[in-house]
Amino acid sequence: MTTPTLMDYDEALAKYEPVLGIETHIELGTASKMFCGCPTEFGAEPNTQVCPVCLGLPGALPVTNRAAIEGIIKIGLALNCEIVEWCRFARKNYFYPDMPKNFQISQYDEPLCVDGHLDVEVDGETYRIEIERVHMEEDTGKSLHVGGTTGRIHGAEYSLVDYNRAGIPLVEIVTKPIVATGDRAPLVARAFATELRELVRSLGVSDVRMEQGSMRCDVNVSLMPRGASEWGTRTETKNVNSLRSVERAVRSEIERQAAVLDGGGRIVQETRHFHEDTGRTTSGRSKEEAQDYRYFPEPDLVPMAPSRDWVAELRASLPELPAARRRRIQAEWNLSDLELRDVVNAGAVDLIEATVAQGTDAGAARKWWMNELSRRATEQGVELADLPITPEQVARVQAMITAGELNDKLARKVFEGVLAGEGTPDEVVAKRGLKVVSDEGELSAVIDEVIAGNADVADKIRAGKVAAAGALVGAVMKATRGQADAGRARELILEKLGAS
Repeated sequence: MTTPTLMDYDEALAKYEPVLGIETHIELGTASKMFCGCPTEFGAEPNTQVCPVCLGLPGALPVTNRAAIEGIIKIGLALNCEIVEWCRFARKNYFYPDMPKNFQISQYDEPLCVDGHLDVEVDGETYRIEIERVHMEEDTGKSLHVGGTTGRIHGAEYSLVDYNRAGIPLVEIVTKPIVATGDRAPLVARAFATELRELVRSLGVSDVRMEQGSMRCDVNVSLMPRGASEWGTRTETKNVNSLRSVERAVRSEIERQAAVLDGGGRIVQETRHFHEDTGRTTSGRSKEEAQDYRYFPEPDLVPMAPSRDWVAELRASLPELPAARRRRIQAEWNLSDLELRDVVNAGAVDLIEATVAQGTDAGAARKWWMNELSRRATEQGVELADLPITPEQVARVQAMITAGELNDKLARKVFEGVLAGEGTPDEVVAKRGLKVVSDEGELSAVIDEVIAGNADVADKIRAGKVAAAGALVGAVMKATRGQADAGRARELILEKLGAS
C-alpha cells in the first residue's frame, strides 16, 4: 500500500476551504426485516435468518414493515424534516455478491422525509447541518474476505457471504453540502455524527452501535482554493464506523487532497477506505463515470401515503430530544458549559440521571460517575455504561455515606468490590467489614491511644494550635483503617484536649 503524500493540516486550511457531505446509514431495531418476517438478531449463525423473500427467490413477494416506517418517520420528525404525503419504493439494480436479488429495494427520487436540519455545537459555536433527505431501504448482506492482510477482497484467498443482514430495515440520512467550517471541519463532522447517534438512540428505534455496523457513515470531502466559488472534486470515504474515525477521515482527506492539488495533480472522484491503524485513506473504486443503477418503481409494493393524523400522532410521541435534555440537565444540575461537555463526552448523562432518580444529589452522582467510575472504565478500556455497576448501586453507596455509615475512602473500596463481582454494596460492606466506626466508646479509646502516642502534638493543641489536630485525626484514621468518622474524631480530640 503506497503511503500518500500529505500536507500539514494548518497549511492546507490556509490554502483551501473544505466542503463536506455525510451520508449515514442506520439499521432500525425492528424484530423482523423490512419486507419479510425473518428475525434481525445480531451475531446469529451465518445464513440462518433468511427466507425466499430476502433471498429474492422466484415468486416471493415483499410486504412493508409498518414498524420500520414508523421508525423512519420519527427520525425525520426529530430532524425537522417534512414528511411527504406520498412516496414509493424503487429497485436499484446492481450485481454484487452481498445483494442476493441483484437489486436493492430503496427510495430514489421520492424519499419519505426531506428538507430537515440538525444543529451541532463545536467550541461554543453552533453549526446548522442541513438535511437533504431521509429515505428507507433494505440493508445488504455481509462479505467476509479470508486470507490476505487487509481483510478486503484484493489479495484474499476466497470470500464468504452471510445473508442474515440482507433485508434489515436501513435508513439513509443525507446532508446537504456542509460549508464554512474552516479548520473545524473534522470536529463538525464528528459532532454531527455524535449528535445524530444520540438523537436516534433517544427515539428508541435503533441501538446505533457503530462497532456492530448498525450505524455507518460515508464521509464526502472536497477542497476549493481560498476565494474560489466552484467546489472541488469530492471523494467518498465509505463505511466509517466510529466517531473518532469520522473526524480522522476528514482530516486525512484534507491533508491528502491539499498535497495532490498543491503538487499540480487532480482529485479523482472515487470511493476510499479508511484504515484505523494508520488514520489514512486509500483508493477504492472510481466514480468518475456515473453508474447506471436502472432505477424503476418497485412493482411489488404499493406507494406509501402516511396519513397526516398518523404523522401528528408520531410527532406527539417523540421523547425529549438530546439538545433539549442537555439544556434541562445543565440548569437542574447547575453545570458550566465545560462540565456539561465532559458529562456528555463521557457518556454519563443517562447514568447520572438514573442515579439522581434513585434519590441521590446530582452533585454526588456526578462526582462518582465522572471521577471514580470513569477512572476505572478508562483503566479497563471499556465504556462507562459497560462497567458492571448500576445507578441503583451507586445511589445505595451514596445513601450509606449520607447516613454516616461510609466515608469517601470506604466508598471507593465498596465500588472496587462491586466491580470485582463481590455482590451488592451492602454485601461488599459486610464481607469486607467496611462500615465507619460509629461506636463512641470504641472511637474514644482509639483517640486516647493516639493522644498518648503523640504527646508533643497534643501539647500544641492544648496551647491553642488547633490546626495541629489534623495530625491526630490522620493517626486515628490510620489506626481504624480509614473507618472512623473524621469529623467526629476531630471533635472528640479537641474536647479531650480542652481546645473545643
